[in-house]
Parts: sequence; C-alpha cells; structure tokens
Amino acid sequence: MVLIEVFYWLSILALVHSYLFYPLYRYLRSTKFPAENLPSFIEKDALRISVIMSAFNEEVFILDKMDNLFELDYPTDKIDFYIGSDGSFDRTNELAAQYPALENDNWHFFPFSERRGKPAVINELIDKALNNGGGDPNHLLLITDVSVFMEPDVPKKLMRHFFNPEIGLVDSFIMNTNDRADGIGMQEKSYISLEAKIKHWESLDGGLMIGPFGGCYMLRSDYFTKVPDNYLVDDFFIAMEVFRKGGLAINDLSAVCTESNSSDILEEFKRKSRISAGNFQNLVTFKDLLWPPFSKLAFNFISHKVLRWLGPLFIVTFTLLGLILGLSGNLFYFTLFLISTLTIIAIPLFDFYLEGLGVHNRYLRFLRYFVVMNIAIVKGFIRFLKGIKSGAWDPPKRK
Repeated sequence: MVLIEVFYWLSILALVHSYLFYPLYRYLRSTKFPAENLPSFIEKDALRISVIMSAFNEEVFILDKMDNLFELDYPTDKIDFYIGSDGSFDRTNELAAQYPALENDNWHFFPFSERRGKPAVINELIDKALNNGGGDPNHLLLITDVSVFMEPDVPKKLMRHFFNPEIGLVDSFIMNTNDRADGIGMQEKSYISLEAKIKHWESLDGGLMIGPFGGCYMLRSDYFTKVPDNYLVDDFFIAMEVFRKGGLAINDLSAVCTESNSSDILEEFKRKSRISAGNFQNLVTFKDLLWPPFSKLAFNFISHKVLRWLGPLFIVTFTLLGLILGLSGNLFYFTLFLISTLTIIAIPLFDFYLEGLGVHNRYLRFLRYFVVMNIAIVKGFIRFLKGIKSGAWDPPKRK
C-alpha cells in the first residue's frame, strides 16, 4: 500500500506542479529581471521581413486579413508577402487573386491546387521567400494565420529583438476577443492570457520560451527547419528546432494581435484534440531535449508542456489509486476519491445541465473546460497512436 500511496501523491503533484507551482515559480523568477531596454525603430536599420501565410477555405476572412497585412506599418521596400492557398475550394482563391496589392512586386499569391496541409504550404512559401531574400540572419520570416489580426506596429516591435544575434524566434501577444459567458470564450481567454504570461516569464529567464502561440511570430530565416508534411503543430516544431540550433525564443507582450476563438466547446474540443495529436508527434521528435531533466530547457519543457500532455494519465491514476486505497478501509483516501470523482465527473455534468437551462456559471464552466480539454488530449493521443498521414486539417468555425 505504501507504493500505491507514493504513486497517488506523485500523480497529484505532477498536475499541481504544471498548473500551479511552475507558473508561480516562473512569476517569482521574473521579478528578478529588469525590464529590457530595446532600441527605438530606425527605418534605415529595418531588417528585411517576409510575411508567410497559409489559407484554406477562408473566404469569410481572407480580404480582411489581406487588408490587415496591407496596413502594417513597415517600410514597403523591406517587406514582402507570400500567401498560399492550400487547395481551397470555396471563394478564397477568387477573392485573394483580385486583391489590388498583388499588382505590387512585393505581394505574391499562390493558389495551390492540391490540398497538402499547412506545413507543406509554409515550407514551399518559405522556400520562395528564401530564394528571393536569401537565408541570412538579417532576413526575418513573419509567420501568421488568417484568423489573427495584427496591430500595425507588430512587425517593428518583433523585429527590434533580432538585433540581439542570439534571438532566433519572437512570439507576439494574441488576445482572444471572445469572452462570451454562454460558451467557453471567457475560459479560453483566461487560459490564453495566463499562457502568454508564463511564456513571457520563460523569455525573461534565459530566452527559453516553450512554443509560440503560432498565429503570429517572427523567425530568423537561417533558423528555419522544414516541417514534416504530416505534422499538425508546425509552430512548436519550428520553435524547438531553434533551440537545437542554439538560438533563443522569447515573446513580446507589447506586440498585440487579436483573434476571436470559438466559444463552442465542441469546436474547441476538436481543435485541442488536433493540437494534442501534434504535441505527441513533437514529444517523440524532441525527446532528446528532455535530458538532462534539470537543465533549464528540459525543466521548462517538462513543467510547462509534457506534464500537461500527460495530465489525463495522472487524473486516471490518482482516481483509481484513491479508490483502491479507499476500499482498503482508509476513510481519508475514500473521501479524496469521492471529492475527485465529484470534481471531474459530477460537477462538469451539472454545468452541462445548467447550460441547457440557460444558466452559465463561470467557475463551473472553468472546471468543465479543464475536464473536456483533458479528454481532448486522450483523443489526440489515440489519433497519434493510429498514425498521422497528413498535416491537413479544417480550421475551426469562427465568427
């Protein structure tokens, strides 16, 4: 029974460490670092930027996104745009091809006929950008999604970090504008906000931010590694390859972007399960970076990501072991088992019932959000085990 108790508490500690102790540790560490004194933007010193964007069936947003790119505040002779349509079969190609800015030499649109997935499109677009602008350290790649809208000064704010030759990648701060109470918009917004802060605290402490959000980040072109075509989370792969090459990855909370994520829990479940499958692909690929486990990079990787990806295993472990210990006659563990069962099953079901009545409690919804997202991890893991043949996926429904 002693061994069972040890595994019981270790499984709980793993979850508490990733979701509570590690963020608290990162916050306390961040207070020891002074604010970075970054240089002001000087136009003559602006580095060349190639904007990379893959789109699939984005007829609703493509023109707004191209307007957003056109309005970026950056010297026009130092920025190029490479937009690829990944076999879109709606009006994305028709609308994008008529965009007036394509008459300019620095705008390029490629309506690829074959659906291959975002990684393959990004790889090809970056090949074209490198052929035009070179792969030297002063050529930067700004990789963005159709759904993410940048403030005009984002390129300038991200670019200024690359005067430090150690920097390989800089992430922006993506604000979720959907905080509706009748779904999980508020919960997703809170999660993204906390994640951005943790990434920033990791940035301050050694430049070892574990993965960008992926919707808008800048990469030094000589740090780019082609993403395998069947990978589902390309941004994490690209970021970890930066570490393999000796570069640093940080974020800039002042480089603000906005995105309206779905507040529908089923849509978010689909998105999280896809990301989860991709996370396990990356875990296998970058398992070498987990050793030695107490290096700064491995500690961040394990604490921030790996323990969360293994969260469902820990939840099942302490629930089952709590039942075993409780049935052995230990009232303390039986009580803990009842509490854990109430927390992960009864309360989320009660919130589902209340939602059907039009009642929305933010705290109950947070718990249901946590449970459903862990179920999504399980679904993603099963998909990973079956084998992932393609990096193509459908974007979530957005408003």
